[in-house]
Amino acid sequence: MERYQRIRDLREDHDLTQAQVGQAINVPQRTYAYYESGQRMVPPQVLCDLADFYGVSVDYILGRTEKKEMNP
Repeated sequence: MERYQRIRDLREDHDLTQAQVGQAINVPQRTYAYYESGQRMVPPQVLCDLADFYGVSVDYILGRTEKKEMNP
């Protein structure tokens, strides 16, 4: 299973806890921790919620681009 390093990096860059991010995207802290560690795949809707929350593209979160900005 793949680790989602970028969601951890984004969280830490914003000085947030897993619980705070989980609350913001409406998932339990434990579930969010599983996403960060790669123990669970991040569902598409959660990827979209994270991208919206951080103001980045889903492609950036998935490591498909280095460009953080979302397309207009």
